[in-house]
Amino acid sequence: MKNRKLGNSNLEVSALGLGCMGMSSAYGPAADRQDMITLMRSAHERGITFFDTAEAYGPFVNEELVGEALAPIRDQVIIATKFGFEINPQTGERGSGVNSRPEHIKAAVEGSLRRLRTDRIDLLFQHRVDPNVPIEDVAGVVKELIAEGKVKHFGLSEAGIQTIRRAHAVQPVTAVQSEYSLFWRGPEAELLPLLEELGIGFVPFSPLGAGFLTGKIDENTKFDPTDFRNVVPRFSPEARKANMALVDLVKAVAERKHATPAQVALAWLLVQKPWIVPIPGTTKLHRLEENLGAVDLELTSGDLHEIGVAASKIEIEGERLPEAALKMTGR
Repeated sequence: MKNRKLGNSNLEVSALGLGCMGMSSAYGPAADRQDMITLMRSAHERGITFFDTAEAYGPFVNEELVGEALAPIRDQVIIATKFGFEINPQTGERGSGVNSRPEHIKAAVEGSLRRLRTDRIDLLFQHRVDPNVPIEDVAGVVKELIAEGKVKHFGLSEAGIQTIRRAHAVQPVTAVQSEYSLFWRGPEAELLPLLEELGIGFVPFSPLGAGFLTGKIDENTKFDPTDFRNVVPRFSPEARKANMALVDLVKAVAERKHATPAQVALAWLLVQKPWIVPIPGTTKLHRLEENLGAVDLELTSGDLHEIGVAASKIEIEGERLPEAALKMTGR
């Protein structure tokens, strides 16, 4: 496994991380707990050192799962988690809003440390920006937590350009998370240039377009009733049918490269910037191994040109998130 540094920080992680959310929520019923513990430990054996979770996944249950899985190898891995949603620390009941008040952040971190069975969080993200709390206050609290040794690095998820600048001025931001893939290229306009300017790493989630770029989903695919894709506009049957043109493009490149569509999609991301570390999620060992193959897949300048020209002619149909969720991004 090759390693990468997130921006100008000294945080070195595997070139691909593992997004753990789908093991507990979002894509249907939770997977078997013991199977997921085995999967995470197998991922580490194959060179993955970067694991991403959040208190909101479950809530709480995904952090507990990650904590149990990684406890025997804690000092050999980097754990990222997130705070920022309104969650009752006693009941685990999640409200509809966000909460980054200083006292809530501190309480959230204590809960995460306990569930993750650790004495420090390697990378702590604000999950969504709280418009009612100045970002300088949020960065200030994280700075205090870093001084106390409870947190090592500060991150922001789905934050707007000015928010990132303001936070970075108080406490250097090590990494920013947002969706990014051939299926959603929004970060290219402003976010990537800003991160390059400030020396901040980028951790794209949904690097396979929530599974769409694997080529295993079409307009006839039925999702579990609890799968979040049922309410995502670009996953409506009509949008999926229209968006298959992008999948066909990725499949064509994959066939020529003797690779899979997922490997091409991840390799495309990896070649964009040396400080990009995608975190594809999976619950299956063979998919994990398939994804890892992307690290050694070389896309030539000709391949990239072909993808760029063809992709520019494809108009993706449907928003990437429901309207209410989109309103919580870019703030």
